[in-house]
Amino acid sequence: MQRLLSLKLLSKIPRNLSNATTNPSSETSLSLISKTNQCHPSPQQLFSVPYTTFSHSWRPQNVKFSHGVFSNPLFSKQLFANTHFKGDLSNVLVNRTVGLVRTQLGRRNFHSNFLVGSTRRSWRSSFGRFSTDGVVLCLILTNVAVFLLWRVADSRFMMRNFMISVDNFTSGRVHTFITSAFSHISTWHLISNMVGLYFFGTSIGRYFGPEFLLKLYLSGAVAGSVFYLVYHAFIVPSLQTQRRQVLSMHPSQTPGLGASGAVNAVMLLNIFLFPTKIIYFNFVIPVPAILLGIFIIGKDVVRILEGDTQVSGSAHLGGVAMAAIAWARVRRGRF
Repeated sequence: MQRLLSLKLLSKIPRNLSNATTNPSSETSLSLISKTNQCHPSPQQLFSVPYTTFSHSWRPQNVKFSHGVFSNPLFSKQLFANTHFKGDLSNVLVNRTVGLVRTQLGRRNFHSNFLVGSTRRSWRSSFGRFSTDGVVLCLILTNVAVFLLWRVADSRFMMRNFMISVDNFTSGRVHTFITSAFSHISTWHLISNMVGLYFFGTSIGRYFGPEFLLKLYLSGAVAGSVFYLVYHAFIVPSLQTQRRQVLSMHPSQTPGLGASGAVNAVMLLNIFLFPTKIIYFNFVIPVPAILLGIFIIGKDVVRILEGDTQVSGSAHLGGVAMAAIAWARVRRGRF
Protein backbone atom coordinates (compact mmCIF):
# COMPACT_ATOMS: atom_id res chain seq x y z
CA MET A 1 0.00 0.00 0.00
CA GLN A 2 2.86 2.36 0.80
CA ARG A 3 4.40 1.63 -2.60
CA LEU A 4 1.09 2.28 -4.36
CA LEU A 5 0.65 5.51 -2.40
CA SER A 6 4.12 6.70 -3.27
CA LEU A 7 3.55 5.92 -6.99
CA LYS A 8 0.34 7.96 -6.91
CA LEU A 9 2.12 10.89 -5.32
CA LEU A 10 4.90 10.75 -7.88
CA SER A 11 2.42 10.64 -10.72
CA LYS A 12 0.77 13.88 -9.45
CA ILE A 13 4.03 15.88 -9.24
CA PRO A 14 4.37 16.64 -13.02
CA ARG A 15 0.73 17.76 -13.16
CA ASN A 16 1.30 20.18 -10.26
CA LEU A 17 4.43 21.53 -11.87
CA SER A 18 2.71 22.07 -15.19
CA ASN A 19 -0.20 23.81 -13.49
CA ALA A 20 2.20 26.03 -11.57
CA THR A 21 4.05 27.18 -14.68
CA THR A 22 0.97 27.73 -16.83
CA ASN A 23 -1.14 29.52 -14.22
CA PRO A 24 0.10 33.17 -13.90
CA SER A 25 -1.86 33.67 -10.67
CA SER A 26 -0.18 30.81 -8.77
CA GLU A 27 2.24 31.42 -5.93
CA THR A 28 5.05 29.55 -7.67
CA SER A 29 5.03 31.90 -10.69
CA LEU A 30 4.97 34.96 -8.41
CA SER A 31 7.92 33.67 -6.46
CA LEU A 32 9.87 33.02 -9.67
CA ILE A 33 9.20 36.56 -10.91
CA SER A 34 10.22 38.09 -7.59
CA LYS A 35 13.48 36.12 -7.65
CA THR A 36 14.18 37.21 -11.17
CA ASN A 37 13.62 40.84 -10.21
CA GLN A 38 16.04 40.44 -7.33
CA CYS A 39 18.78 39.07 -9.56
CA HIS A 40 18.34 41.59 -12.38
CA PRO A 41 17.16 45.20 -12.21
CA SER A 42 13.78 45.99 -13.63
CA PRO A 43 13.53 47.89 -16.92
CA GLN A 44 12.24 50.95 -15.09
CA GLN A 45 15.37 50.90 -12.89
CA LEU A 46 17.54 50.49 -15.96
CA PHE A 47 16.15 53.59 -17.63
CA SER A 48 16.39 55.60 -14.43
CA VAL A 49 20.21 55.14 -14.37
CA PRO A 50 22.37 57.31 -16.69
CA TYR A 51 23.40 55.49 -19.85
CA THR A 52 27.09 56.19 -19.27
CA THR A 53 27.21 53.63 -16.46
CA PHE A 54 26.60 50.74 -18.86
CA SER A 55 29.08 49.20 -21.24
CA HIS A 56 28.35 47.32 -24.41
CA SER A 57 29.58 44.12 -22.80
CA TRP A 58 26.72 44.04 -20.27
CA ARG A 59 23.79 41.88 -21.31
CA PRO A 60 20.78 40.83 -19.20
CA GLN A 61 21.07 37.13 -18.52
CA ASN A 62 18.23 34.71 -19.22
CA VAL A 63 15.84 37.50 -20.16
CA LYS A 64 13.77 37.01 -23.29
CA PHE A 65 11.09 39.24 -24.69
CA SER A 66 8.56 36.44 -24.90
CA HIS A 67 8.74 35.17 -21.28
CA GLY A 68 8.79 36.44 -17.72
CA VAL A 69 8.10 40.12 -17.09
CA PHE A 70 8.12 41.08 -20.79
CA SER A 71 5.28 38.69 -21.55
CA ASN A 72 2.78 41.25 -20.26
CA PRO A 73 1.67 43.16 -23.39
CA LEU A 74 0.36 46.20 -21.52
CA PHE A 75 3.58 46.65 -19.55
CA SER A 76 5.83 46.23 -22.57
CA LYS A 77 3.70 48.55 -24.67
CA GLN A 78 3.89 51.34 -22.08
CA LEU A 79 7.58 50.87 -21.41
CA PHE A 80 8.93 50.50 -24.93
CA ALA A 81 6.57 52.70 -26.90
CA ASN A 82 8.21 54.24 -29.97
CA THR A 83 11.36 52.15 -29.41
CA HIS A 84 12.91 49.85 -32.02
CA PHE A 85 14.98 47.03 -30.57
CA LYS A 86 18.13 45.93 -32.34
CA GLY A 87 19.88 43.82 -29.74
CA ASP A 88 20.21 44.48 -26.02
CA LEU A 89 18.99 47.35 -23.88
CA SER A 90 22.30 49.23 -24.13
CA ASN A 91 21.78 49.50 -27.87
CA VAL A 92 18.32 50.91 -27.17
CA LEU A 93 19.84 53.66 -25.04
CA VAL A 94 22.46 54.47 -27.67
CA ASN A 95 19.82 54.56 -30.40
CA ARG A 96 17.67 56.94 -28.36
CA THR A 97 20.65 59.24 -27.70
CA VAL A 98 21.64 59.30 -31.36
CA GLY A 99 18.04 60.00 -32.32
CA LEU A 100 17.96 62.96 -29.94
CA VAL A 101 21.15 64.41 -31.46
CA ARG A 102 19.80 63.94 -34.98
CA THR A 103 16.58 65.67 -33.99
CA GLN A 104 18.45 68.69 -32.63
CA LEU A 105 20.69 68.91 -35.70
CA GLY A 106 17.66 68.53 -37.93
CA ARG A 107 15.98 71.45 -36.20
CA ARG A 108 19.05 73.64 -36.71
CA ASN A 109 19.28 72.69 -40.37
CA PHE A 110 15.58 73.32 -40.70
CA HIS A 111 15.93 76.83 -39.27
CA SER A 112 18.90 77.66 -41.53
CA ASN A 113 17.22 76.23 -44.62
CA PHE A 114 14.02 78.04 -43.70
CA LEU A 115 15.83 81.38 -43.49
CA VAL A 116 17.65 80.88 -46.81
CA GLY A 117 14.52 79.58 -48.52
CA SER A 118 12.42 82.45 -47.19
CA THR A 119 14.99 84.97 -48.45
CA ARG A 120 14.94 83.41 -51.90
CA ARG A 121 11.17 83.27 -51.93
CA SER A 122 10.89 86.91 -50.86
CA TRP A 123 13.33 87.98 -53.56
CA ARG A 124 11.54 85.97 -56.21
CA SER A 125 8.13 87.14 -55.05
CA SER A 126 9.24 90.77 -55.24
CA PHE A 127 10.78 90.15 -58.66
CA GLY A 128 7.66 88.30 -59.78
CA ARG A 129 5.73 91.56 -59.59
CA PHE A 130 7.51 92.65 -62.78
CA SER A 131 6.12 91.46 -66.07
CA THR A 132 8.01 90.71 -69.26
CA ASP A 133 7.00 94.03 -70.75
CA GLY A 134 8.14 95.76 -67.57
CA VAL A 135 11.61 94.19 -67.72
CA VAL A 136 11.99 95.02 -71.42
CA LEU A 137 10.90 98.60 -70.76
CA CYS A 138 13.37 98.95 -67.85
CA LEU A 139 16.24 97.69 -70.01
CA ILE A 140 15.35 100.10 -72.81
CA LEU A 141 15.01 103.06 -70.44
CA THR A 142 18.36 102.25 -68.83
CA ASN A 143 20.06 102.23 -72.23
CA VAL A 144 18.40 105.54 -73.12
CA ALA A 145 19.47 107.06 -69.79
CA VAL A 146 23.12 106.13 -70.36
CA PHE A 147 22.86 107.44 -73.93
CA LEU A 148 21.72 110.80 -72.54
CA LEU A 149 24.41 110.66 -69.86
CA TRP A 150 27.02 110.70 -72.62
CA ARG A 151 25.68 114.13 -73.59
CA VAL A 152 26.04 115.76 -70.18
CA ALA A 153 28.75 113.87 -68.24
CA ASP A 154 32.50 114.11 -68.53
CA SER A 155 33.76 112.04 -71.46
CA ARG A 156 36.76 110.74 -69.52
CA PHE A 157 34.49 109.54 -66.73
CA MET A 158 32.22 107.80 -69.24
CA MET A 159 35.14 106.13 -71.02
CA ARG A 160 36.53 104.80 -67.74
CA ASN A 161 33.19 103.50 -66.44
CA PHE A 162 30.97 102.77 -69.45
CA MET A 163 33.38 101.29 -72.00
CA ILE A 164 35.14 97.92 -72.03
CA SER A 165 38.87 97.71 -72.76
CA VAL A 166 41.90 95.75 -71.66
CA ASP A 167 43.26 98.77 -69.79
CA ASN A 168 40.01 99.26 -67.90
CA PHE A 169 39.98 95.61 -66.92
CA THR A 170 43.60 95.57 -65.74
CA SER A 171 42.94 98.78 -63.82
CA GLY A 172 40.27 97.00 -61.76
CA ARG A 173 37.19 98.50 -63.38
CA VAL A 174 35.44 95.17 -63.76
CA HIS A 175 32.02 96.80 -63.61
CA THR A 176 32.52 97.78 -67.24
CA PHE A 177 31.67 94.17 -68.14
CA ILE A 178 28.05 95.15 -67.46
CA THR A 179 27.92 98.93 -67.86
CA SER A 180 29.36 98.83 -71.38
CA ALA A 181 26.31 96.80 -72.46
CA PHE A 182 24.06 99.76 -71.58
CA SER A 183 26.20 102.35 -73.32
CA HIS A 184 25.64 103.87 -76.78
CA ILE A 185 26.98 106.97 -78.47
CA SER A 186 25.43 106.65 -81.93
CA THR A 187 21.69 107.17 -82.21
CA TRP A 188 21.28 104.53 -84.90
CA HIS A 189 23.26 102.04 -82.81
CA LEU A 190 20.88 102.61 -79.92
CA ILE A 191 17.72 102.36 -82.04
CA SER A 192 18.75 99.14 -83.81
CA ASN A 193 19.66 97.39 -80.57
CA MET A 194 16.54 98.49 -78.72
CA VAL A 195 14.23 97.45 -81.55
CA GLY A 196 15.80 93.98 -81.54
CA LEU A 197 15.58 93.82 -77.75
CA TYR A 198 11.90 94.75 -77.80
CA PHE A 199 10.73 92.18 -80.33
CA PHE A 200 12.96 89.23 -79.43
CA GLY A 201 13.09 90.01 -75.70
CA THR A 202 9.31 90.06 -75.47
CA SER A 203 9.13 86.67 -77.16
CA ILE A 204 11.72 85.09 -74.84
CA GLY A 205 10.16 86.63 -71.74
CA ARG A 206 6.71 85.26 -72.53
CA TYR A 207 8.07 81.74 -72.82
CA PHE A 208 10.54 81.69 -69.90
CA GLY A 209 9.58 84.65 -67.73
CA PRO A 210 11.08 88.07 -66.99
CA GLU A 211 13.73 86.70 -64.62
CA PHE A 212 15.14 84.45 -67.33
CA LEU A 213 15.15 87.35 -69.79
CA LEU A 214 17.11 89.58 -67.45
CA LYS A 215 19.64 86.85 -66.69
CA LEU A 216 20.08 86.14 -70.37
CA TYR A 217 20.65 89.81 -71.16
CA LEU A 218 23.27 90.21 -68.42
CA SER A 219 24.95 86.92 -69.30
CA GLY A 220 25.16 87.98 -72.95
CA ALA A 221 26.67 91.29 -71.85
CA VAL A 222 29.37 89.58 -69.80
CA ALA A 223 30.11 87.02 -72.53
CA GLY A 224 30.40 89.78 -75.14
CA SER A 225 32.83 91.70 -72.93
CA VAL A 226 34.95 88.60 -72.32
CA PHE A 227 35.16 87.81 -76.03
CA TYR A 228 36.05 91.43 -76.74
CA LEU A 229 38.91 91.38 -74.21
CA VAL A 230 40.28 88.08 -75.45
CA TYR A 231 40.17 89.27 -79.04
CA HIS A 232 41.99 92.56 -78.33
CA ALA A 233 44.47 91.04 -75.90
CA PHE A 234 45.62 88.05 -77.97
CA ILE A 235 44.21 87.91 -81.49
CA VAL A 236 44.60 91.53 -82.64
CA PRO A 237 48.32 91.75 -81.72
CA SER A 238 49.06 88.53 -83.61
CA LEU A 239 47.13 89.70 -86.67
CA GLN A 240 48.88 93.04 -86.50
CA THR A 241 52.25 91.29 -86.51
CA GLN A 242 51.36 89.01 -89.42
CA ARG A 243 49.94 91.80 -91.59
CA ARG A 244 52.53 94.35 -90.47
CA GLN A 245 49.84 96.86 -89.72
CA VAL A 246 50.38 99.95 -87.62
CA LEU A 247 47.28 101.01 -85.70
CA SER A 248 46.71 104.48 -84.35
CA MET A 249 45.81 103.01 -80.94
CA HIS A 250 47.21 100.01 -79.12
CA PRO A 251 44.73 97.09 -78.96
CA SER A 252 44.76 97.18 -75.16
CA GLN A 253 43.56 100.78 -75.26
CA THR A 254 40.83 100.26 -77.86
CA PRO A 255 37.49 100.73 -76.07
CA GLY A 256 34.18 99.15 -76.97
CA LEU A 257 30.57 99.76 -76.02
CA GLY A 258 27.05 98.76 -76.98
CA ALA A 259 24.33 96.25 -76.15
CA SER A 260 24.95 94.17 -79.27
CA GLY A 261 26.37 91.19 -77.34
CA ALA A 262 23.43 91.10 -74.93
CA VAL A 263 20.86 91.62 -77.68
CA ASN A 264 22.53 88.94 -79.81
CA ALA A 265 22.13 86.46 -76.93
CA VAL A 266 18.39 87.18 -76.77
CA MET A 267 17.89 87.24 -80.54
CA LEU A 268 19.93 84.11 -81.36
CA LEU A 269 18.24 82.09 -78.61
CA ASN A 270 14.90 82.93 -80.18
CA ILE A 271 16.25 81.85 -83.57
CA PHE A 272 17.66 78.59 -82.16
CA LEU A 273 14.35 77.74 -80.52
CA PHE A 274 12.17 78.66 -83.50
CA PRO A 275 14.30 78.19 -86.63
CA THR A 276 11.34 78.03 -89.03
CA LYS A 277 9.71 81.20 -87.81
CA ILE A 278 9.38 83.93 -90.45
CA ILE A 279 11.29 87.13 -89.61
CA TYR A 280 11.20 90.32 -91.65
CA PHE A 281 14.79 91.31 -92.38
CA ASN A 282 15.09 95.12 -92.23
CA PHE A 283 11.32 95.11 -91.65
CA VAL A 284 10.75 94.30 -95.35
CA ILE A 285 12.20 90.96 -96.51
CA PRO A 286 10.53 87.83 -95.01
CA VAL A 287 13.10 85.10 -94.31
CA PRO A 288 13.20 82.00 -92.08
CA ALA A 289 14.79 82.67 -88.73
CA ILE A 290 17.56 80.12 -89.27
CA LEU A 291 18.77 81.91 -92.42
CA LEU A 292 18.91 85.20 -90.55
CA GLY A 293 20.92 83.52 -87.80
CA ILE A 294 23.42 82.09 -90.28
CA PHE A 295 23.78 85.51 -91.90
CA ILE A 296 24.42 87.25 -88.55
CA ILE A 297 27.01 84.71 -87.38
CA GLY A 298 28.78 84.60 -90.75
CA LYS A 299 28.98 88.36 -90.97
CA ASP A 300 30.60 88.60 -87.52
CA VAL A 301 33.16 85.92 -88.40
CA VAL A 302 34.11 87.87 -91.53
CA ARG A 303 34.52 91.03 -89.44
CA ILE A 304 36.95 89.25 -87.14
CA LEU A 305 38.98 87.83 -90.04
CA GLU A 306 39.14 91.18 -91.80
CA GLY A 307 40.04 93.03 -88.62
CA ASP A 308 37.10 95.42 -88.64
CA THR A 309 37.84 98.29 -86.29
CA GLN A 310 34.36 99.87 -86.41
CA VAL A 311 32.08 96.97 -85.44
CA SER A 312 33.21 94.36 -82.91
CA GLY A 313 32.38 90.96 -84.30
CA SER A 314 34.00 89.33 -81.25
CA ALA A 315 31.47 90.89 -78.83
CA HIS A 316 28.64 89.75 -81.10
CA LEU A 317 29.97 86.18 -81.10
CA GLY A 318 30.11 86.29 -77.30
CA GLY A 319 26.36 86.83 -77.30
CA VAL A 320 25.96 83.99 -79.79
CA ALA A 321 27.95 81.67 -77.52
CA MET A 322 25.73 82.51 -74.56
CA ALA A 323 22.62 81.90 -76.67
CA ALA A 324 23.99 78.47 -77.62
CA ILE A 325 24.61 77.60 -73.94
CA ALA A 326 21.10 78.70 -72.97
CA TRP A 327 19.63 76.73 -75.87
CA ALA A 328 21.49 73.57 -74.77
CA ARG A 329 20.21 73.99 -71.21
CA VAL A 330 16.67 74.45 -72.46
CA ARG A 331 16.96 71.28 -74.53
CA ARG A 332 18.08 69.36 -71.42
CA GLY A 333 15.10 70.61 -69.46
CA ARG A 334 17.02 72.93 -67.12
CA PHE A 335 14.48 75.72 -67.65
